[in-house]
Amino acid sequence: MADALALDRVLWIPAARPPHKSDARVSPASLRLEMVRAAAAEDPRFEVSTLELERPGPSYMVDTVRALGRELPGATLVLIVGVDQLRSFGTWREPDEIVRLARLVVMNRGADSATAPPNAPLPWGAESVAVRAFEISSTEVRGRVARGLEIRGLVPDSVREVIERERLYSPA
Repeated sequence: MADALALDRVLWIPAARPPHKSDARVSPASLRLEMVRAAAAEDPRFEVSTLELERPGPSYMVDTVRALGRELPGATLVLIVGVDQLRSFGTWREPDEIVRLARLVVMNRGADSATAPPNAPLPWGAESVAVRAFEISSTEVRGRVARGLEIRGLVPDSVREVIERERLYSPA
C-alpha cells in the first residue's frame, strides 16, 4: 500500500474503544497495541501512533484526523480503509468532515472486493488502489484460533506469538 500510494510514512493507529464493537468483542488495548507494533516493525515506513489510546472515550476517526492535522500541519493525510469499512463509512461520525480533511483510499483486493462497476466513481470520493489479495480476514484468523486451527503464515510470526502467548481468541 505504501508503495502504491508513494507514501513516505504510514501510521497505524489502534483504537482505544472502537464505537462499532461491543467491549466483549474487543481484545485489551494493550495487546492490540503490542500486535500492531509487532506487525509494523516489518517496514521502516510504518509507525505506530497511540493517539487514540491516549484519548478518553470512543475512538472516532474524525477526532483522530483533526488531531493529526494539528500535529502534522501541511501534511497530506490519507485514510486507508478496506472495502468493508467503505461500505459502512456513511455511519461513521462526521464522514463529510473526514473526507474534507483526508484523502480517502480503499484497498481493492480483487474481484471479490469490487465496490463499484469499472470506471464508476466510488462513494465519498474514495480512490481505489489495488493491493495484493490475501485470502484471510481478521475475523477468519480469530475463528481459526477459536477452533484450535493453525494461523502460522496467515499473520506475521511476531503477531502470532502474541496471540498464542495471551491465548487471544481461544475458547474459554
